[in-house]
Amino acid sequence: MPPKAKFKKEEIIAAAMEIAKRDGFDALTARALAAELGSSPRPIFTVFESMEEVQAEVKAAATKLYERYEDEEMSGAQAFKGSGVGYIRFAAEQPKLFQLLFMRERNRVPDLGQVLSVIDNYYEKILQSVQAEYGFSRETAKRIYEHLWLYSHGIASLIATNVCAFSEQQISEMLEDVGAGIIRKYKAEGRI
Repeated sequence: MPPKAKFKKEEIIAAAMEIAKRDGFDALTARALAAELGSSPRPIFTVFESMEEVQAEVKAAATKLYERYEDEEMSGAQAFKGSGVGYIRFAAEQPKLFQLLFMRERNRVPDLGQVLSVIDNYYEKILQSVQAEYGFSRETAKRIYEHLWLYSHGIASLIATNVCAFSEQQISEMLEDVGAGIIRKYKAEGRI
């Protein structure tokens, strides 16, 4: 008979998330997790097969937390701006988790459309919203969103690594300015 679990799965994930939030994902080891739980590593492995399984759960929990930020910001704002604000706010409030999800080296370099559709569960929703709100073609909406995401990622990365700090007002104005500029450029070129 296997030993009775000392901790519930949720307790272990919560402790692992605290380590990832505070110290970064690379600090999430069996020893660190055991210390966070006030235990030896053994009870962790009565619930999980390996640290890779724990790490996968932490990534999934970090993604769910990020999605809450996006949901909050997109519920009352324009899709483009709301998505950018949620992304940047997540970077400011959860810098280590932002780095885990959006600033890790990849094995291969996909094209930008693939990146956005993989990292942003809202990609399709945003494109549809923008098409409906502005009457843009799908391709135009996609290109504008790509520009805004690149800009948002730059701001978020600067914030998450403590290179710069911006107020909510500054972030809002920057996103509005770049969005308006791109739309103006596309209109002048006859793309809209």
